[in-house]
Amino acid sequence: MRILVIEDNDDILANVLDYLQLKGFGVDCAQDGVSGLRLACSQHYDLIVLDIMLPGIDGYQVSKRLREGARNEVPILMLTARDALDDRLQGLQAGADDYLVKPFALSELVARIEAILRRTHGGRKRRLVVGDLVYDLDTLHVARAGQALKLNPIGMKLLSILMQRSPAVVRREVLEEALWGDDCPDSDSLRSHVHQLRQIVDKPFAKPLLHTLHGIGYRLAETDCDV
Repeated sequence: MRILVIEDNDDILANVLDYLQLKGFGVDCAQDGVSGLRLACSQHYDLIVLDIMLPGIDGYQVSKRLREGARNEVPILMLTARDALDDRLQGLQAGADDYLVKPFALSELVARIEAILRRTHGGRKRRLVVGDLVYDLDTLHVARAGQALKLNPIGMKLLSILMQRSPAVVRREVLEEALWGDDCPDSDSLRSHVHQLRQIVDKPFAKPLLHTLHGIGYRLAETDCDV
């Protein structure tokens, strides 16, 4: 299970990361709302631990943008020092699945995470679906119209990002950062991998799913781009 922790307090973040890793979770982190939102939109996570008071944009806005803008249904556990009823209600209305008040015991944090994961993943396959294209995140099996597709690791990661964001446009710089971080091989690398992906996902089939917005980015959807 992969978890994203968005928390700006260095001590809390270090303690949470260490404890979650000891419990066997894969963990990424961000220390401001904008970076956290970017990671949440470009990567697959099973759960997000989200602080409310963050630099840039706060946790309420991160949650609302994920739910309303990116149509991302990843479970969210909010952390906050605010214990007023109105604050708890605002967090839940913004899209949070649960709410934990600081200070908290790390054991309770993990118990809350495991309870949310049981509710959201128990007995349910994790699949991304766009049209007749299906990507099973548990088995890593990709198929279109019932025909199995073979992708290299970068192609699978690229496809996962595009499917999670579908039908939204994913900008070039977001894809490059998600695939290579700050060490992008060269300016044509992304274009080359998109071309390879298109040859496998689209070329053998009648209807294209992968669309290019020149100078902007890429979009995976059943309908063509509007621009």
